[in-house]
Amino acid sequence: MAETTDHDNIPQATVVPKKRQRISIVWLVPIIAAVVAIGIAVQRIMSEGPTITIVFKGAEGVEAGKTFIKYKDVNIGQVTAVKLSQDHSKVEVTAKIDKSAAALMVEDAKFWVVEPRVTLSGVSGLGTLLSGNFIGFEVGKSDKEQRRFTGLEVPPIITSGQPGRQFVLKGDDLGSLGIGSPIYYRRIQAGQVIAYDLGSDGKQVDIKIFVNSPYDRYVNSGTRFWNASGIDVSVGAGGLDVRTQSLVAVLAGGLAFDTPPIAVKAEPVAANTVFTLYADQTTAMKQPDTIAAHYVL
Repeated sequence: MAETTDHDNIPQATVVPKKRQRISIVWLVPIIAAVVAIGIAVQRIMSEGPTITIVFKGAEGVEAGKTFIKYKDVNIGQVTAVKLSQDHSKVEVTAKIDKSAAALMVEDAKFWVVEPRVTLSGVSGLGTLLSGNFIGFEVGKSDKEQRRFTGLEVPPIITSGQPGRQFVLKGDDLGSLGIGSPIYYRRIQAGQVIAYDLGSDGKQVDIKIFVNSPYDRYVNSGTRFWNASGIDVSVGAGGLDVRTQSLVAVLAGGLAFDTPPIAVKAEPVAANTVFTLYADQTTAMKQPDTIAAHYVL
């Protein structure tokens, strides 16, 4: 006879909850690396400035990764690419600008290549002989952002913020004057020629000049300007009279200005006032005939 089974003494099965699978430590390394990479990418995007394009007729000495853009001798960007334009007539320079200078990239900002230049009126850019050419920058006054610019072929003579005033002279011809030609006041260099162009009537030449401060305060409604280029020789009752301003004026041309004693009611003038350019000092300082009588013979 079979033994009676004691059901009460049979061991009961119990349900053991499944243990959660732990993440292997091997996976922590790529996860951390991915988080760090994303953080670096976000930080780089947030810290990057704009990318601009500058179009030049030629870009001698400009190289990608080597040429910097400088403002007040501080690097504000770097050239990243140099290529020909679509019509192959110009050079397009792409540059990355620092975020700190992003607000300076406005529509009237100016760019030019700084390189050694030797002219009769002076020498500039000698520092690039050691450091290499760089792109100069002048801040504009506009509030409108821009990312494509046309570079200047010649550096601006006058930079923004330089104290002084600009005036316009009208003469019969340009003579030996050129951009950068000096302007003298009592034989002291007080300014320079910054631009010139043929007048609208085609019969005169418009010459733009800049007179530095504090000499600009001596320009008034009675001021006379004359061409001081070369040597002015005249013979009168007092003998031979020879006038010249400086060797630079003799070689490269120059202008001079002064107010004659007869201009007793001279008044201050605003910037861009137009003056007549006389051929020499004698003609400029000559007292005009105030009384004239006309006769018919």
